[in-house]
Amino acid sequence: MKHCFFLLLSLIAGNLTSHAEIDTDSVKVHFRVSHTEIDPDFRNNGATLDSIFRKLATDSLLTGPTRQLKSVTVTGAASPEGSVEFNRRLSEKRAHAIFDIFRERASVSDSLTHFNYLGRDWQGLRLAVEADGNVPHRQEVIDLIDQICSPQPPAHPLEALKRLNGGQPYAYLLETLFPELRASRLVVEYERLYPQLIIPDMPLSLPGLNAGCSPVAMKEIPAPVRTCRPFYMGLKTNLLYDALLLPNIGAEFYIGRNWSLTGDWMYGWWDRNSTHYYWRAYGGTLGVRRWFGSKADAKPLTGHHIGLFAGVVTYDFELGHGGIMGGLPHGTLWDRCNFISGVEYGYSLPVARRLNIDFTLGIGYMAGKYLKYEPKDNFYVWQSTHKLRWIGPTKAEISLVWLIGCDNYNRMKGGDR
Repeated sequence: MKHCFFLLLSLIAGNLTSHAEIDTDSVKVHFRVSHTEIDPDFRNNGATLDSIFRKLATDSLLTGPTRQLKSVTVTGAASPEGSVEFNRRLSEKRAHAIFDIFRERASVSDSLTHFNYLGRDWQGLRLAVEADGNVPHRQEVIDLIDQICSPQPPAHPLEALKRLNGGQPYAYLLETLFPELRASRLVVEYERLYPQLIIPDMPLSLPGLNAGCSPVAMKEIPAPVRTCRPFYMGLKTNLLYDALLLPNIGAEFYIGRNWSLTGDWMYGWWDRNSTHYYWRAYGGTLGVRRWFGSKADAKPLTGHHIGLFAGVVTYDFELGHGGIMGGLPHGTLWDRCNFISGVEYGYSLPVARRLNIDFTLGIGYMAGKYLKYEPKDNFYVWQSTHKLRWIGPTKAEISLVWLIGCDNYNRMKGGDR
């Protein structure tokens, strides 16, 4: 009888041996057309964000008494309209938008985090078409999407979809199914562990069975590895000023929503008294820029830009005969300077992974005073004072720009369909 009891306990213990099941939690947020900011008032985003906050507040999204985190997968996607590069960038920013909310409240190791940037989500569109029996010419749409996803897709897949059957299917997709593709999803995968019944390696007595359960060994989640937030800055030098032997440096900071702030300074105060050759100038400008176009939407500080600028400059040019000096000497800083302001247009062209060439031309107004003089016996002999009132080109740049910051680099090749 005693031997039968031990046999029964062994069978029970074998059935209760610790095992694990894979389980998941997920959240999904939607975005407006061409936007990467999460709007709580759009669709059901508010309720989704409340769900994230509530689960993270109780830590139920990550761990519990019988949970062990396995992975966090973040997927960003975009609907097919728009350029390939723009949609790839859009999906990347959308993925990070939801992950930024998550990582502010949860400690997750980088080794457990995975990102997927779908760009044009053709596979998602195919699944949506299959599930919607109201899509006009549904089978033809599915066949075209299969061709787009094949190794030999059409040269212009979006245009092919727009032309299909006079555009009737595309109009339906644009209105009904595309909004579902403009989204990002965060999936947390974990193991659900069950405790093991441990049978002590000693004789058991009846009555009073004294079996214990060992606590479930939970793997410690590592401290969060700090991941960088996207940051975009350009450090630049104007090659035109460099060619004129005027050392200069500039900086540009992206502040979001396709806006940036710029500043630059030059200083070249060369002195050759023995032959009266002076080539002197110093000054700088501050400005604000608005970036636009598909290149600017795909990556900050790239593509077309327009802006406003203002600054000060002073100079002293004398090449062996009469000279011209900007401002009034021995006065205040404002007396010694001329003032410039204007509007500008430019284009920043990627030339390497971390380098752009920026072409900019500004037109505006320059005002102040300047002196004409004759250099004699190491002295300036004043000749006349003039007022400066100039309307025309006031800024010219061909700048080499070094891109600095997390995520601030050019993708020179590749991309989604």
